[in-house]
Amino acid sequence: MSEVLDKRSGVLGAPFQVFSLIRYRFFLYAGLLPYLLGSAWAYGMEKTFSIHLFALGLFGIFLSVVGVESFNEYFDARMGTDRVFNPSDDEYIPGWMLWLGIAAFTVAASVGIYLSKFGGLPVILYTLLGGLAALFYVGPPIRWVYRGMGELMIGLSYGPWMTLGSLALYTHHFSWEALAASLVPGLLIMSLAVVNAIPDFYQDRLVGKRNLVVRLGRKNGVFLYLGFSALGLMVAVVGAVLGVFPKGAFLAALIGLPFWILSAKTALNAWDSPRLFIPAIKNIVLCYLVATSVFTLSLIVK
Repeated sequence: MSEVLDKRSGVLGAPFQVFSLIRYRFFLYAGLLPYLLGSAWAYGMEKTFSIHLFALGLFGIFLSVVGVESFNEYFDARMGTDRVFNPSDDEYIPGWMLWLGIAAFTVAASVGIYLSKFGGLPVILYTLLGGLAALFYVGPPIRWVYRGMGELMIGLSYGPWMTLGSLALYTHHFSWEALAASLVPGLLIMSLAVVNAIPDFYQDRLVGKRNLVVRLGRKNGVFLYLGFSALGLMVAVVGAVLGVFPKGAFLAALIGLPFWILSAKTALNAWDSPRLFIPAIKNIVLCYLVATSVFTLSLIVK
């Protein structure tokens, strides 16, 4: 979990520490890339784009990510997930984190409703689906991650829903080809959700998180995350071979593959050692970043 506020920092320091409580990595590689992919598909494949709609949609995505991370920090702290083995640690998450999340989600929903004037009902649908996944990922009463559905919600939100929602802003219609493209970030982000849970296996199990790693075990979790990520890269290759995606999609998978191999080598040898396992997480993150970014660029410059 990201660095938390010190009680002694005082109320005046709170506004300046908001972003220290928001995990930048999710904003950078989970929130933005699928949205950019959908916009790139509209620009390169559908020959339509609007900088006005793009900017507003990007603002809405930013607020959604702030809301997700605020809720995650707040409810994880309340459940004591990160204090399982250090119960004396004074992990202080201020109450305004909850209100920050609520405010961010409210404004993001307002942006989505406004954008539906241009993108129609599909934008409303994807906003609603993403909102339900985000609000209740760790938030009551559903708590997707505690019911073994957290990885699926992440994969859908940061794959098909965000990519197709972005595309709908410009085209107003559904695309099977774009759905296939959305599986690249969707499967890779599911892989990240699984791999991040492996070092937290015991903590998650003790607080009742029934994620896939807790259900299947750490070693099986390694094979699962490697399978999800390999499948994501394979979608890019198959799409390029069949002509559904630009040829650059093949390059995206090719550049991402070395990071996948490095991650696999570490994970297969250090799955039971959280500290030694860290490079496996870093490399699969790089695999996601590189593969999705190059895939997105290939749509723009095709």
